[in-house]
Amino acid sequence: MVTPRKLLTPVLAALLIGLAAGPAGANPGPPVTDDTPANTWGATLASIGDDDVNVAWNGALRIADPTQVPDGQRAPVVSGMLVLAPHALTTPANLVRAFTTTATTGVDVEYRGESADETWSEWTPAGTALAQDVATVQVRVVLTGAGAAVSAVALVASHRTAPAGLAAAGNVYRVYATREGLVGGTTANGHVIVSRDHFVALPSRRGLAPKGTGDYTVRVCTTSGARCEFAPVWDVGPWNTTDDYWNPAATRQSWKDLPQGRPEAQAAYQSGYNGGKDQFGRTVANPAGIDLGDGVFWDGLQLTDNSWVDVAYLWTGSGVRGVIGSGPLNIRAGAGTTFASKGYAATYAQVPIECWVTGQSVAGPYGTTTRWDRIGTGQYISHSYVSKTTGGTAPAC
Repeated sequence: MVTPRKLLTPVLAALLIGLAAGPAGANPGPPVTDDTPANTWGATLASIGDDDVNVAWNGALRIADPTQVPDGQRAPVVSGMLVLAPHALTTPANLVRAFTTTATTGVDVEYRGESADETWSEWTPAGTALAQDVATVQVRVVLTGAGAAVSAVALVASHRTAPAGLAAAGNVYRVYATREGLVGGTTANGHVIVSRDHFVALPSRRGLAPKGTGDYTVRVCTTSGARCEFAPVWDVGPWNTTDDYWNPAATRQSWKDLPQGRPEAQAAYQSGYNGGKDQFGRTVANPAGIDLGDGVFWDGLQLTDNSWVDVAYLWTGSGVRGVIGSGPLNIRAGAGTTFASKGYAATYAQVPIECWVTGQSVAGPYGTTTRWDRIGTGQYISHSYVSKTTGGTAPAC
């Protein structure tokens, strides 16, 4: 993990005034002077950590290996990503602007904010307001294309009135799922895929969780509801990489004319949208809107072929969340291990805790308890496998 940034107010102000290149993902905004509040800092681009993907520092942040393409994207477009450490703001804000120097094309700066209940907003392009003020933000720099490079990024946080439509309830859509496979390959967040792995891929990095986290978790269920799995989003794909179809048109990155919840690949395959092509010009061969790791596909949902599934994009909702510290964890039909398994909750997944009941005593990695958390209708997990809860305290059922 990279080290936290220090505030560089006077020097950074001069950098912002004299910037030769335009801001990444933002409008220039008003001039910045030495009177700018302390919500101004510089990104430490030279510190590369374990959660960074295919980037290196050599006088500028660049692609480390131009032949390395995230396997799940299945497209010949090299990319890299530097994820900076969370940054505590001096005063709460809901907008981060980014200013770059000596940046080429293919440089994007994105950020997210941590709310009071310790949940993260979706990754948002710099220059776009969040729905609410936050006290902590995290920034990432994404490079696309072998020649992409940037030597400096200056960041300014402020408050702006957020546009309508940013606040969303928990969204659930029926989409077509394909099996990712690709054991031994590397995902967009740097995870090396293992046999029967438990993660998913979505066609937009806005919901991409950093490696080893479940900050963005989906609940994916068979259409009958008989089997479900809660799994982190660790890859980008299939087909597209800028299709956050679960968002409304006001915030959807691409293909804003499509109905919310309809992936571009589905529209291209079913009705010839975009000439039947994806964003890379490939003929879309199936309507997939989600890729499932083999463990989710075979074990969690017990699928035997690609299939339609119901997906909940849990970060678009709110409420109490429990982090699964050791999994895949059986989801039971009742508060005991003798009840039928209804699927799995993967390690790192953040599951919604509706309420809790008293049931069988279970000794798990986080103690011995009779508490069982209800995470959906007829779905229970032992609280002894929950490493952390956020968003308040769950009531008794």
